[in-house]
Amino acid sequence: MAKRPTRKKRTTSAPRRMRLQKYLADSGVTSRRHAESYILEGRVLVNGEVVDTIPSFVTPGEDEVRFNGSVVRPQQHAYFLINKPTGIVCTQRDPGGRMRVVDLLPEGIPRVYPVGRLDVDSSGLLLLTNDGELAAKVSHPSYGLPKVYRVEVKGEVPRDIVAQMRKGVYLSDGRARASEVTVVHHARDRSVLELTLREGRNRQIRRMLARLGHPVKTLKRIRIGPLEVRRLPDGACRRLSGVELDRLLDALETARAEAAANRPRRTRRRGRPAERDGGPRRPEPARETKRKRRIVN
Repeated sequence: MAKRPTRKKRTTSAPRRMRLQKYLADSGVTSRRHAESYILEGRVLVNGEVVDTIPSFVTPGEDEVRFNGSVVRPQQHAYFLINKPTGIVCTQRDPGGRMRVVDLLPEGIPRVYPVGRLDVDSSGLLLLTNDGELAAKVSHPSYGLPKVYRVEVKGEVPRDIVAQMRKGVYLSDGRARASEVTVVHHARDRSVLELTLREGRNRQIRRMLARLGHPVKTLKRIRIGPLEVRRLPDGACRRLSGVELDRLLDALETARAEAAANRPRRTRRRGRPAERDGGPRRPEPARETKRKRRIVN
């Protein structure tokens, strides 16, 4: 009997040159946006010298980086899943003192950040990590990682709502669309939909459905790529397993390949178009010269 082929393990080579603000963010010092401000303020030293320009680069393991006088050391990447309840914000700081998603994490773990956001009135699956590269891939629309939401709206949705949302709804910032729409339940007073998005805009689903005359009552994210919210109670969190991380990375590669294949190609305009059916080009009309003819009597 033929042996079952073994799956090749992912090998990660040590990073070489990387941006200084990314190094600070990956080390858990602060977010990348705040890291840029700290660099411009001259609070970061590389090999004993102040670095106050952007972009600046460092080599992890070779260059010594200090922030406010303390040595910055890279930390191991951490990945967490949270089933966010409503009433909790995704921001790192909240002036109103509301509970944050990071408050749901256990103590003593590396500093992590939410990948994307769910507004305070929405619930569901949320990924938190200090892996900036993975976070950018999960949230960037060029990868097109599918995210599935279960939405309850007011009223009975029309039969053509699936076609409307897949075709696109024009909002203030352009046309927004859902790649997949399924009507799970519909009645006179309420309807339940499952929507798949491959793009991320601020409150996109709520704005789309409000534009179509069906305000959202509840919204819950139930899937991010291969990651599902089931078996994770409200408010609970857990670490991402190695198998789940591999599946997420595979899903990102697949989603980006599909997005690239479906992206319309831009055609360059040439000086003169080619004739159809491969026929010969039409001869150009002779240019008239301004030279006067000499009249001979």
